[in-house]
Amino acid sequence: MDLVFENWGLIDYNVALSNQETLVELVQQKQKPPTIIFCTHTPLVTKGRATQAGDITQWEGPIYEINRGGRATYHGPNQLMIYPIIPLQESSSERRSMDVGSFLRQFELALVDMLNDLGIHAHGKSFQIKKTDNKNDSNLFISKATNEETGVWVGKHKVASLGLSIRRWVTFHGAALNVEYDPKAFQGIKPCGFSPSIMTSIEELLGSPPNRNQIINQLQIHLQKRL
Repeated sequence: MDLVFENWGLIDYNVALSNQETLVELVQQKQKPPTIIFCTHTPLVTKGRATQAGDITQWEGPIYEINRGGRATYHGPNQLMIYPIIPLQESSSERRSMDVGSFLRQFELALVDMLNDLGIHAHGKSFQIKKTDNKNDSNLFISKATNEETGVWVGKHKVASLGLSIRRWVTFHGAALNVEYDPKAFQGIKPCGFSPSIMTSIEELLGSPPNRNQIINQLQIHLQKRL
């Protein structure tokens, strides 16, 4: 399945959401190919379906209640938003058709692959994969992590948050990847139920500002492969 990539740049959140919903209909009707959008937003908070009381404490900016998985989280210009508009009826070499869990795993792993390209050892947390204690046994076992742990992590710090919606078997919403460091990001909320101190960024992990174009180019390669 060949993907189309679009970069919307800095865009109003409501406009981006409306555009996504239009694309969902077009992709579902096969009037447009599967598409992945890259964009950024001005500072705001979105409340997913699992948002709990106390997730938003002192946030004073815009708040949007939306129909995606996950809890409350922040979006801002320091992030890169990744919105996949992809029909789940079609499979890829890496994921099964009509399987939301398989799609989410591969979406996470595409981000992990890109970070590994940058020299950052990241891992997804939707499923935890561990070796057995027997050094001679290379078998792996898989256990589900909690919904809050879904995303991309570097050690105990979270660098990307994921939350999808599915409409007529087409995905939308997606991932918020923390690219640059912003001391004001995540303040006044518990992102995905965690303390803001849990969140990190590519800039902090590298120790220098990253190249956004390089990140987008590498993501295109890995998203095409996995999704």
